[in-house]
Amino acid sequence: MTTGLPPVVARIADLTAGASTSRPVQPWDARSGSTFERLEIGGARYFLKVVSYSGDWIMRVIGDRDYRTFRLWRSGLMDRTPPSIDHTVVAMALEGTGPDARLGMLMRDVGPLLVPAGDAAVELALHRRFVGHLAALSAAFWGWRDGLGLTTMPDRLRCFAPATIAAELARPDTDRVVEAADQGWAALGRRAPELAALAGRIHAQPGPLVAALARTPSTFLHGDWKMGNLGSHPDGRTILVDWAYPGAGPACWDLAWYLALNRARLPESKEATIEAFRGSLRAHGVDPAGWFDLQAALCLLAMTASFGWEKALGDDAELGWWVERALAGARLLDELEPGWR
Repeated sequence: MTTGLPPVVARIADLTAGASTSRPVQPWDARSGSTFERLEIGGARYFLKVVSYSGDWIMRVIGDRDYRTFRLWRSGLMDRTPPSIDHTVVAMALEGTGPDARLGMLMRDVGPLLVPAGDAAVELALHRRFVGHLAALSAAFWGWRDGLGLTTMPDRLRCFAPATIAAELARPDTDRVVEAADQGWAALGRRAPELAALAGRIHAQPGPLVAALARTPSTFLHGDWKMGNLGSHPDGRTILVDWAYPGAGPACWDLAWYLALNRARLPESKEATIEAFRGSLRAHGVDPAGWFDLQAALCLLAMTASFGWEKALGDDAELGWWVERALAGARLLDELEPGWR
């Protein structure tokens, strides 16, 4: 670490002290409303991200009023990730308190190594490596329970619920993703009313689904495992950035998120990807017998509560796949939690 900084410093200015060059940037996949800057310090390249609850709509919809990424970093947990994962973070600084506090995160600049922008499918070997390293991360924290106050499962299930985004829609600076979610929920009611009803029930009463998932194993979740946050070092290590949704939960949640948000970029079917993840868990010492199928089915149902709106804005085949999986998951939930709907 050429900056010589401790992991936590007092001010954001301390993160950039000694910078010889700096320029603002806007990453292609940035969605939050945060600010970004590229720096050179001591001849090395860095990337600074600054977020605040008042300025970051993602923090608001996920209910992150106490800067969970900072809690996670300060705990040292990010440095316990397996060697196959590079989180790139060098140091953080949290200035102030309340909604106007600002969190600065200084990272090594790995921009050229991230998955390029676009909708083209990635190479199968790279995709399988991402799936395998997700399994490695899950296995490294198998059985982990959140004692840090990070993102909860109800937070995840409700992050794009109509009631959650209503406040964002009333703002003068509504983000286009929130606007799309509003349009998508309306479209879902027309195109797949049964799925819309399921999602609405989960939004209104997430407890039964959360309880059913709690019957399956828990691990640490990165929470935003998508191509825009992934990259690869020449030595094969996976770069994993943007730890904005950390917390405990089922490993298949991160898998379902990957399937939902990377649809156009997968070089193989979702079914094949699920089986690859199952096999990778086994390879990392986690026995999937007795729980994996249930957890995967429930997580696919759960993901429609978060991103059913996005599927309603796509083609019939994609929407149909998620409807089928959600209905299958709902039938299993009926058995575990009778009367939930």
